[in-house]
Amino acid sequence: MNPFAARTGTPRKGLGSVAHNLGWLLAGRGVTAVLSLFYLAIVTRTLGVTDFGRFSIIVGASQVLVALVGFQTWQIIVRYGTAHRSAGDLDRLGRLFRACTALDATSAVVGVGVAATILSLWGEMLGIGPTLWRATFIFTIIQLLSLRSTPLGILRLNDNFSLAALADSATPVVRLVGAGLVALIHPTLQGFLVAWMAAELLTATAYWLMVARTGNLRLMRRHGPGLRAVVTDNPGIVQFAVSTNANATFTLSSKQFPLLLVGGVAGTTAAGEFRLAVQLAQAMTKLSQLLARAAFPEIVRSIDAGGLRKVGKFLVRSVSVATLVAALVFGLLLLGGQHVLALVGGSEFTNAYSSLLWLTAAGCIDLCTVGFEPVLMAANRAGSAFFVRLAATGTMFAAAFLLSPSMGANGIAAGVLIASVVTAVLLALMLGLAIRRDRLRTEGAVA
Repeated sequence: MNPFAARTGTPRKGLGSVAHNLGWLLAGRGVTAVLSLFYLAIVTRTLGVTDFGRFSIIVGASQVLVALVGFQTWQIIVRYGTAHRSAGDLDRLGRLFRACTALDATSAVVGVGVAATILSLWGEMLGIGPTLWRATFIFTIIQLLSLRSTPLGILRLNDNFSLAALADSATPVVRLVGAGLVALIHPTLQGFLVAWMAAELLTATAYWLMVARTGNLRLMRRHGPGLRAVVTDNPGIVQFAVSTNANATFTLSSKQFPLLLVGGVAGTTAAGEFRLAVQLAQAMTKLSQLLARAAFPEIVRSIDAGGLRKVGKFLVRSVSVATLVAALVFGLLLLGGQHVLALVGGSEFTNAYSSLLWLTAAGCIDLCTVGFEPVLMAANRAGSAFFVRLAATGTMFAAAFLLSPSMGANGIAAGVLIASVVTAVLLALMLGLAIRRDRLRTEGAVA
């Protein structure tokens, strides 16, 4: 059975496809945003600001460790699976799925050793003392074993964003139920960590069940050449995988390192305040990540069909809409940010208001340039995106170390904003250069 046969009707194209995909992402993330306010309120009010800081450091450090070894296989599947799917080449598509699954599993196994090494050598520097070491290591292992990037890519390749949204909703639902039970039965830091671990495992299970429902698991069992043939099937896949992994490592790590810096510089109480500010800022600016994920499959198809010049109108429209949304988001936080902090965490968290504004401003900058990086990635310019992230991460660390002595946690939050500005400027320059080269090459070929 062809797993694509179930899709009928005229395929959506261009912004219509992006809007459809984004609609399902917003539906899933809308549930996440609403439920996250409830389970965050339970955790913060149960643990208090200091223990919530410890909890946040464990979760943040684990996410950094996972980012160091994890591959964004969903991008690999969308980037290279699009051509195989269009050609109806199910053998090559199945091999690609198997290779990405094997890559996820291998990185998980390697990650356990890497996590143990990093925590042993640099745990204190990351704010992970002896009392938090074991909990952080166990939580990291669970996250590494919760393989979901490959099934996520399979679902997005086939525009099954509704199924992906349904699977993704398992995380906030399990966290909310788990947080409620922990608060009633065993209100401790360890109890909440167990609830978060259960959410990771059940979400990964839900993703694989959705893939099985679409029939794509059968592709992974098709007979044929081994995994080595994937390199031949997909020219440039190794370079793309390495580049996207490096880029994702810096992108995801840079989101967690500020929290660890706050914990190391100002202590766990400040880390707890900062973490809630980060959570709320991310919730308010989550649209940028959703837009990027929704647009990536369509960007790949557009570039495959006509080069970088075909995505110009998309970029202009995305920047225009995103700028309006960003202005609205920041205005809302400027007026009601303190009330939101008090509502979710309690009055002891209102000290994080200034950090919340810095972080929200950074998220708004990211939102305005949301389409730039997906275009570079889809055009096989992951190396350029990696350079931008490397420069931005270095800028963030430099700014944080310069500003934190006088501004404390606010200085680190300001460093995040500075890094977002650097990222936006460099991405714009890289994208402009890539489009110019593509235009010159096209004109030269025509001449």
